Amino acid sequence: MTLFKRGDLTIDYLDPEAPYLHSWVTHPKAAFWMMQDTSPGEVAAEYRRIADHPHHHAYLGLYQGEPAFLAERYDPAHVELAGLFDAQPGDVGMHFLCAPTDTPVHGFTRTVITTVMAWLYDDPGVRRVVVEPDVRNTAVHALNAVVGFTVVGRIAKPEKDALLSICTREAFAAAVPA
Repeated sequence: MTLFKRGDLTIDYLDPEAPYLHSWVTHPKAAFWMMQDTSPGEVAAEYRRIADHPHHHAYLGLYQGEPAFLAERYDPAHVELAGLFDAQPGDVGMHFLCAPTDTPVHGFTRTVITTVMAWLYDDPGVRRVVVEPDVRNTAVHALNAVVGFTVVGRIAKPEKDALLSICTREAFAAAVPA
């Protein structure tokens, strides 16, 4: 069942046992996912944990029908940012990861983040999208700015120093006209 479609990209439910997950999250380009040394069984267990969590969910993104990216949606009042910032009603947290490829498509990552944001804002209850990428992840900071995120500031999480950023529905609409 397709949850969301935009152009050649679709977002669907993720199978935690999907065999490609391990290679995606342990690839050198996925270093900021901090799963470099995990086994396939550990990756599957983590995604089963997410699937069973009431406030955190992972989704599969497809490009022209083929698995191409991950998207995670979470409630920042309960997961990732609980106690680290003042979550408001309508806040949703987001992570995304493009699959490694030998044939990169120019602009693909920007198209993915734009699609993930459009999907999140397809939910009328979402007022703001919140992200907390590693402060060293300059590539994702640049992408976040392109789709309307504003940096709130640095926060110390147990596993990383993060750059808390927020994108309102209005800022996304202004940055990425429909």
